[in-house]
Amino acid sequence: MVNIYKKQNLGWTLVEVLIIITILGILSLSVYELYLQIWRFYRLSNAQRVLQQEARNILDLIVWNLRNGRSDTIVISQNSGQPYYSKIQFQTIEGSTVTYYQQNRKLVQVIDNNTKVLSNNVTYFTAVFPKSYEMNIVSIALTLEMYVYDIKKKALHMASEKVMVMN
Repeated sequence: MVNIYKKQNLGWTLVEVLIIITILGILSLSVYELYLQIWRFYRLSNAQRVLQQEARNILDLIVWNLRNGRSDTIVISQNSGQPYYSKIQFQTIEGSTVTYYQQNRKLVQVIDNNTKVLSNNVTYFTAVFPKSYEMNIVSIALTLEMYVYDIKKKALHMASEKVMVMN
């Protein structure tokens, strides 16, 4: 005997297909948005790490050279068209002339006419005497900035350090 009430399900109805397409569309949009947020977070975190490492390396180098410098030879000035106090020049105890200065977004090191660009991400570099009566303490401040992704967001890293010139 044949059951006339049993219906064979050979496919999906149009309504079921439309519901599945709608759900898949919503899921794909949310997955894309999630991926985009993860990608932006990664780029921002990576840029901050790179800038922090770069600032640390630059400050270590400047501090090391300043500590080997002679305090009576320190001259803080600026290059033409650059910010005030964005250039420091001194002589080390070995007799080398060391200069650090900002040139637009570059931080440049010159040791005995050997020029080296330390960074291309500098927005602010300054060297000052924090106390006018102590000419053997120099305060160095540095701000690095980098574009992170297409919306022109920036990652900033600011660092400063007071250095006592030992000689």
